[in-house]
Amino acid sequence: MTTARTPRPDAPRGLRPGAAHRLATLARDALGGPLPVRLRAWDGSEAGPADGPVVVLRSRRALRRLLWEPGELGLAQAYVTGEIDVEGDLAEGLRTMWAAARERGLHAPAPSAARRARALGSAVRLGAVGPRPAPPASQARLRGGLHSRARDRAAISHHYDLSNDFYRLLLDESMAYSCGYWTSEDPGLAPAEAQRAKLELVCRKLGLEPGARLLDVGCGWGALTLHAAEHHKARVTAVTLAAEQAAYVRDQVRARGLEDRVEVLCQDYRDITGGGYDAVCTIEMGEHVGDAEYPAFAAALSRLVRPRGRVLVQQMSRGRTAPGGGAFIEAYIAPDMHMRPLGETVGLLEDAGLEVRSVESLREHYVRTVQAWHRTLEERWPEFVALVGEETARVWRLYLVGGALAFEERRMGVDQILAVRPTREGRGDLPAPPAGWYTGLEER
Repeated sequence: MTTARTPRPDAPRGLRPGAAHRLATLARDALGGPLPVRLRAWDGSEAGPADGPVVVLRSRRALRRLLWEPGELGLAQAYVTGEIDVEGDLAEGLRTMWAAARERGLHAPAPSAARRARALGSAVRLGAVGPRPAPPASQARLRGGLHSRARDRAAISHHYDLSNDFYRLLLDESMAYSCGYWTSEDPGLAPAEAQRAKLELVCRKLGLEPGARLLDVGCGWGALTLHAAEHHKARVTAVTLAAEQAAYVRDQVRARGLEDRVEVLCQDYRDITGGGYDAVCTIEMGEHVGDAEYPAFAAALSRLVRPRGRVLVQQMSRGRTAPGGGAFIEAYIAPDMHMRPLGETVGLLEDAGLEVRSVESLREHYVRTVQAWHRTLEERWPEFVALVGEETARVWRLYLVGGALAFEERRMGVDQILAVRPTREGRGDLPAPPAGWYTGLEER
């Protein structure tokens, strides 16, 4: 005796289920639970909750990528090439997936032989079996030993040498590519104002006075260097490993007549010589140093500042589950990046002989900062596509949307850590954080 099968809710009566229904079954096996989003396949069929964000698979090639590269990296490859898209708000789609993983405990179960056989059979029926697709052109391809000088130079170049024109279009006039400091909840507060407030706060925490010697390690496009030289009359040595950044900062130094106060070096931080700086700052550069190399990096910060001098580290943090930021970040944005819990970074700085005196979380500030960059990307989308191509523009859309959510949901943090190098007698001469650090920041 045979039993008639109950048709799936989304399948037209009398017809075999479309590709979306087979894919929903595959996703249920992969996730260990029902699909939290609606799925639309290349044949027009749909499956999944009717009120969920709609994920569109435009071709079988997207499925082939996922067969060869299951998980985050395969999804990212398919997204940046346009083989997978999200209809409507990408942030809402990612938020729904993260919420389902948290609340419904979705996770990838250990693949059994039977599950693999079912997946392969479904892929054959869907016509998705074939050779491994080549990685997208925008994916990083690094060679050499981890955190060797040549590999570090290539990793930095992959991200920061995209082009000065790209970053000039994305960022505000300060060209500060780091978390801003938002002095009010006013939605009309401009990103440039938040960056100016951050730069001024850093200079105040470092206690910069006219003639003070500042070392800016990983200076980016020189936002802090130029602010410290112009507004605090500091003498600044700016160091970056990115050639495009060094050229931009040198141009700005000449244009502003700061040649007598600013020196720009395009070199590895491991090659910095001398010392005796009154202050040393590194803003969101420590993430690129590497886990095994961080103790030596912290020791260099301590060695380069004079006794009773101040060191400020602004750095992102993350739990131990994805210290590099995840497969997408590591492949497309910041290869070889490493983050750790805040407490571990504080411990490493103290092990290097620094006394940590102040720690300030800027996590919510980064949500607003990244959202501002994302708005600019969407508002000027045709210009970005014309400049770097649609694939790279889609990389940045995914990066910015995902980054804002990571800070919003506390999967990532960012902090300013202020330390002092004490004398042999233990003197640091750094008072408790004064209220004056924050007075009038919005007026700068």
